[in-house]
Amino acid sequence: MTYLREYGPAALVLVAGLLAWEAVVYLFSIEFYLLPAPHVIVQSLRDTYPVLVEAGLYTFTEAVVGWALGCGGGILAAMAASRSPAFAGLVLPYAVASASVPIIALAPLAIVWFGVEQGSKIAIVVLMTFFPTFVSTVRGLLSVAPQSLELMESYAASEQQIFLKLRLPQSLPMMFTALRACATLAMIGAVVSEFFGGPVKSLGVYIKSTASLFQTRQAWSAILVACALGLLFYFAVALVERLVMPWHFERRER
Repeated sequence: MTYLREYGPAALVLVAGLLAWEAVVYLFSIEFYLLPAPHVIVQSLRDTYPVLVEAGLYTFTEAVVGWALGCGGGILAAMAASRSPAFAGLVLPYAVASASVPIIALAPLAIVWFGVEQGSKIAIVVLMTFFPTFVSTVRGLLSVAPQSLELMESYAASEQQIFLKLRLPQSLPMMFTALRACATLAMIGAVVSEFFGGPVKSLGVYIKSTASLFQTRQAWSAILVACALGLLFYFAVALVERLVMPWHFERRER
């Protein structure tokens, strides 16, 4: 019942949205190359799924590798920056500014630097996921209550013990919030960066080529695959979060 209350409204909104989409296409007789109906997209997905699965796995690999490198680097950098709050305060504004650079401006440069294959796409994903993870983790590590620090110091705890027993557990909720957000960002970055060049067996190139030929049914099918992979990635990270922090979810549910 808990899952029904939590996810039931979202499922109802999804079903209502699909029915409204289907009705609008039918009532206004919208041409298939402008906006295909959902059942047409599903039929196209059934016909082209071998190609889409191969392309989806190729792009998903870029997203996962880039996410692991970017988020891992962001966490390590945040741990180093948290040792000096003054340095962290100095770096944070630049990290936020760097995260605001649009991917469209960086993707062509990444292809020049790292080539047209997976390297440039992974680099884009790394850049998109590094700074959000860094910012959230630093804030989590530095958000420890002064009273807790004083208590640890009164027990003569070392810096390592304070970090492992206090700072790190305190930062986990904010860290996993960033990791979940970056899971969707990683998929977006991988797909969009492929619009500027890449092998045919990638989702971004497939979407761009089919849309340019007005094959919108195939393009929407690829978009559906990208959405499914992004959701799968997000829920996988959320599952790890629940396994790592069961105490956090129990307290929140109370």
